[in-house]
Amino acid sequence: MGKERTTVNIDRQRQRFNREFKLEAVRLLELGQKPATQLALELGIRRNLLYKWQRDLRGKGEAAFRGQGRKPRDQLSEVERLKAELKRVTEDRDALKKAAAYFARELK
Repeated sequence: MGKERTTVNIDRQRQRFNREFKLEAVRLLELGQKPATQLALELGIRRNLLYKWQRDLRGKGEAAFRGQGRKPRDQLSEVERLKAELKRVTEDRDALKKAAAYFARELK
């Protein structure tokens, strides 16, 4: 029915950059001595990645560029686990409130 998906380059590996590289790249970007496009070409990265790192650093501060993805569930701290559970339960409650309001309107 649809197009068959093919991979373009199966041997291609995702690039990974360490925290120091990202911090230095953002520092060079913020110095403004070179345009972002030229800086990205010299560093061998995409220009929009520089801006993403800059936004992450401004938003998260020292917590930016912590490591590789999420921790496994068994390594999450109790606080992180409870925050995630609270978020899920709050979303469920909000959905139930909307459903109750909808059905209450139907009964009138």
